[in-house]
Amino acid sequence: MNPLLERLGTYPLAAFQDLARTMAAEGVPLHDFSVGDPVEPTPPFVRQALIEGLGEVSQYPTAAGLPQLRAAIAAWVERRFGVRVDPDRHVLPTAGSKEAIFHLPLGILDPHGDRRAVLWGDPGYLVYERGQLFAGGTSDPVTLAHETGWRLELGDLASRRLDAACIAWVNYPHNPTGAVVDLDYHRRALDTARDRGLVLASDECYADIHPEEGPRPPSALQAAADDLEGLVVAFSLSKRSGMTGYRCGALVGDPDLIRAQRILRPNIGTASPEFVQHAAIAAWGEDTHAVQRRGVFNAKRAIVLDFFDGAGIAVSGSAATFYLWFAAPGGDDAAYAEALLRHRVIASPGRAFGPAGRGWLRLALVPSVEGCKEAVAIWRDAIASGTLPGHD
Repeated sequence: MNPLLERLGTYPLAAFQDLARTMAAEGVPLHDFSVGDPVEPTPPFVRQALIEGLGEVSQYPTAAGLPQLRAAIAAWVERRFGVRVDPDRHVLPTAGSKEAIFHLPLGILDPHGDRRAVLWGDPGYLVYERGQLFAGGTSDPVTLAHETGWRLELGDLASRRLDAACIAWVNYPHNPTGAVVDLDYHRRALDTARDRGLVLASDECYADIHPEEGPRPPSALQAAADDLEGLVVAFSLSKRSGMTGYRCGALVGDPDLIRAQRILRPNIGTASPEFVQHAAIAAWGEDTHAVQRRGVFNAKRAIVLDFFDGAGIAVSGSAATFYLWFAAPGGDDAAYAEALLRHRVIASPGRAFGPAGRGWLRLALVPSVEGCKEAVAIWRDAIASGTLPGHD
């Protein structure tokens, strides 16, 4: 067995999926805020496009994806960010963002070279680390903190760390904290990456999940404008369009990096089936449903934030995405998650996203609006009865 498997162990959130399925099978109401898999239905027009795209003959999809899909992604990028990209040179459809993030280092990293490290923010999405390790690289997590807005500032890192890295992952809006950055942040990150000769990889799969008030989260593509050298951005339809099970995403960026992925990916055989690509064409091409879904997430957000405020539970980040990041009453995230579990409310302890997440918990706004109301009512009663601590 690859020794990395034993070293890394089970993917942390997989355990929550198994736990949720087991508890749900007991037939007692369960309020699962752990894994980010919303319950709202996939829009009917997306499902219809999938049905209509299902041909009589099944054939292998190409790694480059359908030209119509690349064009739809490019058109969305221009509508959303005001950046024009070439569908044939700058765009690559993927089977969701997770596999794209995991496989990206295989097309960049030289396992025998001097620059084998990946920089990524802790707490963060563990796939940044794991993809690099399986490609033969090393992990160099950067500790993020509430005091600095959970920002990974590349320019503040020691030269030795930047010189040892081949990829720096940034992720805003941020999972798990929901923190956001402005366009100047992306400009600084891109300038540092180019100055130090490493690839800036920006995970922006939550770009369309944000409150209606205030500015929309910007993209590193806007910082790059018409020069995408050294930049690759990951997008996803999973949360934006309710397509987690469809596995549809995209990489957009430097044409040389995209070309490398096109060479790599046929060897893996990772591509969305063409009928799924037709569903993705429909989803990327229509924005109203994304606004509607955002409204549902924001309604859930308001319910839980109102409860946190009344209970005196401190919240950090939580400015976008459909995640809320809160300080563990009592200070122990694992203990508080276990206490919540006794009330059939599942939250993710922050340590599941890296050591710097200790003392915090993440709520994914997965249950319905009514489910969120029911969960906070249970939570509020538990605090009132003394079976759960409130604020410190």
